[in-house]
Amino acid sequence: MRLNQVTVAITDLPRSIAFYSGLGLIQIVGEGDRYARFLCPDGDSTFSIERSDGVVPHSTTTIYFECADLDARVADLAARGYRFDEPATDRPWLWREARLRDPDGNPICLFLAGTNRVDPPWRLPAI
Repeated sequence: MRLNQVTVAITDLPRSIAFYSGLGLIQIVGEGDRYARFLCPDGDSTFSIERSDGVVPHSTTTIYFECADLDARVADLAARGYRFDEPATDRPWLWREARLRDPDGNPICLFLAGTNRVDPPWRLPAI
């Protein structure tokens, strides 16, 4: 099994397309004024947005994008007007993370984990 995509609700498609394209995602599908899908620039994962009449962001659901150039990307995004809730910070779980929200308030974490993403020191033993 492989995860293909995650879709989040948004209220303004053009605004959200500009936001996610600005993060570095590559738009590959657009359906009128209701839906767009993006390819992540590294690998083949996709991410999509779908217009809704209202969005209630959930603080427990966060969109994570790994960035090999995290600090440079955060600096570039901040210089272009992206507002971060938390700057790039080293975390106890051995990731470096920066947090922001999309225009509808959906939480996003840009992070750098390297091998600790799937193989942290506390990983369960193979079965």
